[in-house]
Amino acid sequence: MEILAVEDLSFTYPQCSSPAVRDVSLRLERGEFAVLCGATGSGKSTLLRMLKRELVPNGEMSGRVTFCGSPLGELSPADSASRIGFVMQRPEQQIVTDKVWHELAFGLENLGVPQDEIARRTAETASYFGIINWYGSDTAELSGGQKQLLNLAAVLVMQPELLILDEPTAQLDPIAASDFIATLRRLNQDFGITILLAEHRLEEVIPVCDRLIIMENGGISANGSPREVIASLRERPELLCGMPAASRLYAALDGRGECPLTVREGRDYITSGFRNEIRSLPVPERASSGETALEFRDVFFRYEKNSPDVLSGLSLKIMSGELFCILGGNGSGKTTALSAAAGILRPYCGDIRIFGKKQKNYRNRSLYRECLAMLPQDVQTVFLRNTVREELDEVGADLSALPYDLSHLLDKHPYDLSGGEQQLTALAKVLAAKPKLLLLDEPTKGMDAATKQGIADVLKKLRDSGITVVSVTHDVEFAALCADRCAMFFGGQIVSAGAPEEFFTANTFYTTAVSRMTRGIFDRTAVLSDAVELCRLNGSREV
Repeated sequence: MEILAVEDLSFTYPQCSSPAVRDVSLRLERGEFAVLCGATGSGKSTLLRMLKRELVPNGEMSGRVTFCGSPLGELSPADSASRIGFVMQRPEQQIVTDKVWHELAFGLENLGVPQDEIARRTAETASYFGIINWYGSDTAELSGGQKQLLNLAAVLVMQPELLILDEPTAQLDPIAASDFIATLRRLNQDFGITILLAEHRLEEVIPVCDRLIIMENGGISANGSPREVIASLRERPELLCGMPAASRLYAALDGRGECPLTVREGRDYITSGFRNEIRSLPVPERASSGETALEFRDVFFRYEKNSPDVLSGLSLKIMSGELFCILGGNGSGKTTALSAAAGILRPYCGDIRIFGKKQKNYRNRSLYRECLAMLPQDVQTVFLRNTVREELDEVGADLSALPYDLSHLLDKHPYDLSGGEQQLTALAKVLAAKPKLLLLDEPTKGMDAATKQGIADVLKKLRDSGITVVSVTHDVEFAALCADRCAMFFGGQIVSAGAPEEFFTANTFYTTAVSRMTRGIFDRTAVLSDAVELCRLNGSREV
């Protein structure tokens, strides 16, 4: 039975010459789990917002959206609020109260639900989502993963029939993201809730979804079962690169038969089709200048006098010309360490040195004059003007010198950009400062796979030009692709560090899908290109 129908839907933002959504027609059946994917700026977020009446953006719209047979605009305010749930990309944007329990109750209170029913439904929901231990906590104290789980719970407590999610794992670490996706699958299977999920992290969601929908330039270019859609992308590398590792391996090796989607299916494909006498590739040489660009020496930091240490004896040395990626769970101290390196936070103990000089000895903001620059996690804090053109002109950014194209965004307001487009614009502003040490906090957040590859290439070029790049990231695939070294942050300290092929193959959970897929078959294999090369070097098994 159909729950949602979209017919010839188009939408154009004010003062924009081309539509963000064009001629979209889409139908969802009750109980379906559908995944919406596509390049950054393809119109995914705009389309999803048009399916939730309270979030429809201002602009020119044509077409028709019906929910359970009724036009979206004819739903009562209560039905619209409760029957269609929406979870946003940024957890902080959706939380409206100061306590976890109140956040769960807030929607029900606004619907006029009796107090005894509110108590019952919030208690039951808290138990189901496993948030009893922090039921009375302040929402400001929660990690990113906890905040997003709370947002989901606060929506589900109103018992929606359709759940729409806009890149809900964008700010979560790999383990929290995996748990979140597992929760969505359980909701879909246990309660038959219809789910429409826009996501760039496709490794784990594609194997559990019923339908895969691809958007390009505001329209739908593919819509069908995951295996069928992926099989049609062999000649579309810009789209195929975001698909599960097993599917990309299969396509790269000209596989025949059913396309694998999961790590297990990928392992079966390798072991049944290829020998493994050659188990590893030569380790690449990584040059080092011998000069230290950034050093932490036994650094301690806490946000309040009586609060626990966030940085607890942090010691770390990053060499000049390195591309260094720091990984770890939400709340482990990664962003705090980056902010301390940038001079935004002051440790109460220990030293931070920039190019051998104590940070405190950089006077009169000399640290920020062609020395150090930082791109924050919330890139909207970087924007001060009404258009991208004004933002870039303000800092004297040279568009021709950028390794990517922003020309099509110049006349847009920065807040009207997609998450990935905002990241690229903010990065352009930061690069205009010509830093020798570039600090990046989640630089690929909200980006599609092809854009991430482009950013990886950009960072490699910056490194090759002599710039030291330090990136905090949750994106293990990105780190494996571009880093010279990776480090694991835990409890305010670095607990392990090494080259990607050693770091990721030693890890069990903070690792890539390729590493999990090839473990025990090949050695030191963390990226797809290495797995493909090893399969080709070994050759096919004789049948």
